[in-house]
Amino acid sequence: MKLDRLMGILTVLLQKNRVTAPYLAEKFEVTRRTINRDVDALCQAGIPIVTHQGTGGGISIAEGFKLDKSILTAGELSEIITAVKGIGSVSHKSRIEQTLDKLGANSEAVVSLSAPVVIDLASYYKGHLTAKIEILKQAILQKQIVKFDYYYARGEGNRCIEPYLVIFQWFSWYVFGYCLQREDWRLFKLNRLWDLSAQDKHFTPRDIPPEKRDFNSHLTDETELIALFDKSAKYQLMETYGPECFSETDDGLLLQIGFTNKSHIVSWLLSFGAKVKVLEPSCIASDIKTIAENILTQY
Repeated sequence: MKLDRLMGILTVLLQKNRVTAPYLAEKFEVTRRTINRDVDALCQAGIPIVTHQGTGGGISIAEGFKLDKSILTAGELSEIITAVKGIGSVSHKSRIEQTLDKLGANSEAVVSLSAPVVIDLASYYKGHLTAKIEILKQAILQKQIVKFDYYYARGEGNRCIEPYLVIFQWFSWYVFGYCLQREDWRLFKLNRLWDLSAQDKHFTPRDIPPEKRDFNSHLTDETELIALFDKSAKYQLMETYGPECFSETDDGLLLQIGFTNKSHIVSWLLSFGAKVKVLEPSCIASDIKTIAENILTQY
């Protein structure tokens, strides 16, 4: 769109002292004549752009002209850039780069785009994740019902929901929406969600009840795990649940945590091999014993 291109040209001129018309034409994939018309439009909008002829010439903003750049402080801008770079790990790079270009020009202070904080929200299935997020974003904006297959501990099924939010929490991506089958608000994990498609049917947005906006309530710690770990597992426990998650005893590290997903906690405990003994609940200890016996028959 012309407005986007005008903003882009202005951003380039704020970042560089002088550029040529061919450079702008190539960058924005238009003709030189279009660039000349865009420069005229910016001049008519009150931005004093100067054209220099001859060798070393080009297009620049008149010396002494200054835009109001006090809307964001350097610290605020740096935080926004860091967040945008994180989203860029699961979104189309070209769009993120355009946004960073605009943000980088909007502060008198020097703000490095190579910030000291790196946030990578992607995962090993990034290709699928990016596509899902794009479909959901558009469906939310267009208020379209989405349909997908969903896989969970009890099996699999087909769901239709009114999507409202895409959420990153608990180390995973989710979509939050109103499930038409359950007639209630639900949270669906994106890596368990496949064959996603936006439907032609649209919906009228509902008011989300305040209690449903507490996303932690959707995954409550319903059952308590008590397990004794070998002291060599200390840093693995700290990495997962923090330094306060266990108490040190003569026999090892005693962990007491709540959990919701039984299969997940069993898989996590198995990753420690013989370095852990489950004390409670007995059903978890029994499952691990059965799995260990089955493994033994394979060898």
